[in-house]
Amino acid sequence: QIRDEERGYNKNLFCIPKHYEEDLERVFIPHGLILDRTERLARDIMQDMGSHHIVALCVLKGGYKFFADVLDHIKALNQNGDKSVPVTVNFVRIKSYCV
Repeated sequence: QIRDEERGYNKNLFCIPKHYEEDLERVFIPHGLILDRTERLARDIMQDMGSHHIVALCVLKGGYKFFADVLDHIKALNQNGDKSVPVTVNFVRIKSYCV
């Protein structure tokens, strides 16, 4: 949880693409932390699923990168862990989100 009074990190500590430099004031969640949490999520999924088949559903288009990162970690755990769980991948495209 990021509190309202959180100051974040100075953007000069990061490599920011030129087209974002003027729009970005600070960085609240560094990329490395996001990568670490994504790997932790994959580990939690593997632990929670036990030996059950995993059906992964990606909501296109915005979620594909995160989805691919989580699946890469699951794949690595399947290859390098002491158990292997079957994974099926599906995609769904949604035209709009209802509120």
